[in-house]
Amino acid sequence: MSKTITAILGTGILTAPLLCALVGLAIGFAFGRSRSHTLSFQNRGEARLSREIRRHFTAPNYHLMNHITLQVQGGTTQVDHILVSRFGVFVIETKDYKGWIFANGKHARWTQVLFKRKFQFQNPISQNYRHVRAVQELLDFLPADCIMSVVVFTGDSQFKTAVPPGVFSLSGGVDHIHQQTAEIMSLNRMQFCIGRLEAARLAITNETDVEHIENLKRKHGMTV
Repeated sequence: MSKTITAILGTGILTAPLLCALVGLAIGFAFGRSRSHTLSFQNRGEARLSREIRRHFTAPNYHLMNHITLQVQGGTTQVDHILVSRFGVFVIETKDYKGWIFANGKHARWTQVLFKRKFQFQNPISQNYRHVRAVQELLDFLPADCIMSVVVFTGDSQFKTAVPPGVFSLSGGVDHIHQQTAEIMSLNRMQFCIGRLEAARLAITNETDVEHIENLKRKHGMTV
C-alpha cells in the first residue's frame, strides 16, 4: 500500500477525491491488519464462534469485537467477544472443551472428564461476570441489564448435569441472541458504544496477553 500512496503523491496533484482515496486506503490497510492480528490470537473455539456470529448477525445492527483486553481495578480482564447491537450488548465467554462437563452455577470450579481423567476449570459464569462488570463501567450510560452475559461451549462436550442459565452450545447461543428483539438503542448510540470500547481496549499484542496471564496467576494462583 505504501508504494501506491507514494506513486499517487509523486504526481504532485492532491485533489479532494485523491485525498479521500488515500484515507480510504489507509483505513482499509489498518483494518485488514487489525482483523488479521485479532484472528491470530483466537483459539479454535473463539474463531469458530466469530465465524458463526458474523454469519448470523450483520451490520448495521450488529458489530462484533474479539479478544478485548480492558483495564480494571487490580489489573486487566480479557473478554473473548463483545457483540454490540441495537438489541443489547452481549459479552461472550467461549469454552472449546470436549468430554463430559459437570457444572453448578454456584460453584467456583466446574469439572471436565476426558478419557477418565478429571480437570477442573473456573466457573465461566463467574469469569464472565467480571467481564460484564468491566463493560458496564465503560458503558455506564446504558442500563446495566442491557449488557448481557453469554457463555458458549463450542467443542464436542456433553453436560452431565443441568446446564446453568446463560450457558449454551454454539447453535443455542446464536438462537438466544436472535431471540433478543427489543430495540434498546439507536444506531448512533450503538456506534458510540463501539467507539467507547475501541478507545478503552488495550492493543492486541503478546505483551498484553502475558500481562493478563500474570494478573490471573496473582489473582487465582493458576492460569485459567
